[in-house]
Amino acid sequence: MNDWKSKLIADQTTWLLEEDNPSVRYFTLIDLLEKSKEDPEVLKVKAEIMQKGVIPKILAKQKKEGYWEEAEKFYTAKYKGTVWQILILAQLGADGKDSRIKRACEFLFKNSQERENSGFSISVSAKTKFGGGRSSVVIPCLTGNLVYSLIKLGYLEDERVQKAIHWITTYQRFDDGIEERPKGPYDRYPMCWGKHTCHMGAVKALKALAEIPLEQRNEEVKNTISRGVEYLLQHHLYKKSHDLSKVAKPGWLRLGFPLMYQDDILEILGILTQLGYHDQRMQEAMDKLISKQDKEGKWKLENTFNGRFQTNIEQKGKPSKWITLNALKVIKKYYS
Repeated sequence: MNDWKSKLIADQTTWLLEEDNPSVRYFTLIDLLEKSKEDPEVLKVKAEIMQKGVIPKILAKQKKEGYWEEAEKFYTAKYKGTVWQILILAQLGADGKDSRIKRACEFLFKNSQERENSGFSISVSAKTKFGGGRSSVVIPCLTGNLVYSLIKLGYLEDERVQKAIHWITTYQRFDDGIEERPKGPYDRYPMCWGKHTCHMGAVKALKALAEIPLEQRNEEVKNTISRGVEYLLQHHLYKKSHDLSKVAKPGWLRLGFPLMYQDDILEILGILTQLGYHDQRMQEAMDKLISKQDKEGKWKLENTFNGRFQTNIEQKGKPSKWITLNALKVIKKYYS
């Protein structure tokens, strides 16, 4: 059971359990130590997530109406707008029952979710009669990120999230280079709807669907997951599928947290292992991840948007509890 630890230079569980970061402590307890979510210690730490650290700092800057910064810049205020705060809060384990977080989620349902097909848009519609997100700028990565976040915050059963999941299973593409990009309701941006699937959109769609419990995945969800996973495996996660000797984007090899709409090999490995995959085409990415440990068995924050967040999250170039935690989760699932 502990064979996965043979891949580590040192076991940093004790470091991750320090009290300075209750979110990391919480996920270490349940994901690495496999404690029950009802365990008294786990419940105590879960409550602390909302009381100290990054989450209270983010919530302190929220407007009373539920948004951050300017209302209409919920997406374009990178990375201080409402979309990005909800994504960060969800990843940090925020309590979706908190009234402040509920207000923010309802704000996004009202202003970002497109009314007809229920994907999420980067701007609000000017049609005051209908409201909602503007249909011409619904994009895959945003829809995936918000579905992921809303599920994490407890909205899986909400009809609006179910419709957004249906958007993913209906419109998310996994084309690996085609003659002519197909026409459809969402084709304004070639970078999102081009002849080759946007890698980041594909990853965020799978990230969202991976959060649906296995017993609640319908056939459309299962089929979309299968197609998406095969697409990523054809690319060995981070390479050009038509020339596997080439890295598609060097930035995918620099580990960051939180990633916003970007990707890296750690996030992709996390999604695939969460879905239960152990495929030889993942091995190169796994080997690169393992090789990034420092001499103490920690992983550094190599990529960050600090200075553009509501509050900084760890320090670039320094050992990262978030990267280390997520790396250990991936290695544990892959090698156990």
